Amino acid sequence: MTQNICIRDVRAIPTQPAGTPLVVVKVLTTEPELYGVGCATFTQRWEAVVALIERHLAPFLAGRPVDRIEDLWRLCMYNAYWRNGPVQNNAISGVDQALWDIKGKLANMPVYDLLGGKCREAAKVYAHASGATPEEVLQSVLTLEAQGYRYVRVQLGRYGGEGHAMAHPDGAPSGAYYDPRIYCRDTLDMLEYVRSHIGQRVELLHDAYMSDCTPFTPLNSPKRLSRSNCFFWKTPWRRKIFRGSGNCARNAPRRLPWANCSITRLSGRR
Repeated sequence: MTQNICIRDVRAIPTQPAGTPLVVVKVLTTEPELYGVGCATFTQRWEAVVALIERHLAPFLAGRPVDRIEDLWRLCMYNAYWRNGPVQNNAISGVDQALWDIKGKLANMPVYDLLGGKCREAAKVYAHASGATPEEVLQSVLTLEAQGYRYVRVQLGRYGGEGHAMAHPDGAPSGAYYDPRIYCRDTLDMLEYVRSHIGQRVELLHDAYMSDCTPFTPLNSPKRLSRSNCFFWKTPWRRKIFRGSGNCARNAPRRLPWANCSITRLSGRR
């Protein structure tokens, strides 16, 4: 039966709950009322994702069978010829999720059952705590702890180092200036402050958001990071830094709680 069901159309649905631009992909099929939805969000370039879905992927996928998910993924990835980037990867990811959604509906099963079933009854979650000062961050952590959270991502200021002020260079235009050393120093100070007051009741997490740190900037005080018992420090540098600097990659300290941002597809291929 599924071999006769084909893609009728692929639509991009931009939306903006709470001010954050999101993109939903909707794959419609030749079977009445059968469709799938997926997420293709790239908040910084959402209009480019919408254009790619509507002008390139939709006409390319129309008429193709919905059950050949792997084949369609490969076709979309290779059809652009040039190496893919975040715009195309997000667009294809949304289509891929929508096709798995359709597969689950046809099988009358949740997708996790199609992929082998549950492996746990629950998952740990974390909430975001931020503030302009370490004291404000601590108060936010205490509020979340009272709500039952035991894993909290702490941030001084905002993503990407915003809030870590530095003096403007002489004659420079006005704007936000950023120094990765100041950012890492302030973040270590904040982590130590929060840990000294919260004890070990809550796991502390931090997202550096690829803040243009060199491999050694956040590592120049590994003992300080260890004292704060940080559960993980996510993406302290961009992955491309390692690709071009073999010595840095080989000499980077081990056994530190770095978290990576690679995403594995539902089918297991990266």
